Amino acid sequence: MLLNVLLLALVALACVWLVTEPLRTRTPDDPDAQERARLGAERDRLYADLAALTDEARRPDLERRAALALRGLDALPPAPRTRRGTRTLALALLGGAALLTAVGAVTFVPRWQLASLTTDEAANVQAALKLPALKAQAQRRGRTEDYLAWGKAAFDSNTFDQAVTAYGNALKLDPRQPEALRRLGILLLTRGEQTGQAISAEDAQRAALLIRTGAQLAPQEPESQLLLGFALARFGEDQAALAALERYRTLDPKGRDADELITALRARLNTSDPGLRVYAASCASCHGPAGGGGVGPSLRESTLTRAALSQVITQGKGAMPAYPDLKPAELAALLNVLEGWQREGQ
Repeated sequence: MLLNVLLLALVALACVWLVTEPLRTRTPDDPDAQERARLGAERDRLYADLAALTDEARRPDLERRAALALRGLDALPPAPRTRRGTRTLALALLGGAALLTAVGAVTFVPRWQLASLTTDEAANVQAALKLPALKAQAQRRGRTEDYLAWGKAAFDSNTFDQAVTAYGNALKLDPRQPEALRRLGILLLTRGEQTGQAISAEDAQRAALLIRTGAQLAPQEPESQLLLGFALARFGEDQAALAALERYRTLDPKGRDADELITALRARLNTSDPGLRVYAASCASCHGPAGGGGVGPSLRESTLTRAALSQVITQGKGAMPAYPDLKPAELAALLNVLEGWQREGQ
């Protein structure tokens, strides 16, 4: 942030220096200025004497002297011209630079700063910047879509108090709005983490109902299954939570928000199968909760032999880390799981 401001200041100073250069350049001195002034004064005096002449006998002498003064002026080199046009241009350029600097301060610089953030961080900053306008618009119009826009911006920027207000108003207008239901539910369920106060059992049940209802109304929306999975996991319903989160990954194959929870749920649910337990602890975060692929390739589509799989697991390959500390029984159990998935395929 500070570096960006300093760079902008340096650019502005360079612009000011360049466009004011003509203003700082002095008009060259005129070496003939004194002689030019003397001849000019003499010419003007002789012209005045000729205009007021009453003795015609003096006219020839005055005209001769005036002609000599004019000839002397013509013989001098031209006087250096003052740079009035350049001064006007420089002032215009200075004004233009100031305008561009002001415009850049509210356009280019914010985008420049956002470029140094991650995609999620930049989105949060942009959402926060939109909040005042969206809030004012929602309060002025009082329409469901305006409250939803305000709520989304507040939710995405972690301004949860405004999100609760916005989504609450949206539900007053449309009690079956899925996004408002599920997000209001998750905000209520996680309120203890935000405020440090324990949530009551009644509020927890109310939150779960909101989230379930939102998921039932919009089962094809990935966020519905994601938030439902989080809620079910909090209530200890691990099997149902895992099913919802796997459904979320199916609806949004690029979604990574549930990877850690899926791994934890699989580890808890598969205590009876040592191979699945090892897979959940070491492999699921990259290859997906059921071997279907994620950051790493699908293990169900793998054509590696058991020996080749064992070598990759224990020695690593490419971005794949090595797991040399697996016990022989754990490695054998894991290989059994992987071979079974190869036979099942997708």
